[in-house]
Amino acid sequence: MTRKLLIRSSVAIGICLLFGFIGTLATQNGLEAWYAELEKSWFDPPNWIFGPVWLAMYILMGVAAGMVWTRGFYHKWVKTALYHFGFQLLFNGFWALLFFGLQQPFWALLAAITLFILVLFTIKWFKIVNIRAAYLLVPYAVWVLMVLSINFQVWWLN
Repeated sequence: MTRKLLIRSSVAIGICLLFGFIGTLATQNGLEAWYAELEKSWFDPPNWIFGPVWLAMYILMGVAAGMVWTRGFYHKWVKTALYHFGFQLLFNGFWALLFFGLQQPFWALLAAITLFILVLFTIKWFKIVNIRAAYLLVPYAVWVLMVLSINFQVWWLN
């Protein structure tokens, strides 16, 4: 790993973790008081699993973004890829705010669908710049699909 990649990946991981921390603040408000009382699907994982999985996802996302950023922000494909990355990161935090903070599962579901689409576009653009970076986002896409499914079930059952 080059010094440039290490620095840029560290910055990107820090940004991802910052968004994750903001999402955690919204989550803490609604998790115990609201989410615990909801009817949930049979495949809803235990609450303790979300923190470690999200942490791993944010680290993978940051490393992937660092790999793309290292190719040079002056390049139009890198800019496009990182813009998509930024938009999906915003929707990631927006989803947590809608779902847990504002307790609006329907609007959160729409945000989750948008997030999933943005993640797929981000993977597409990352693949153009660096295929390994794109593959690092695949677990995140699967996780977002799982979250979308849980969100749908909460909306449907409640």
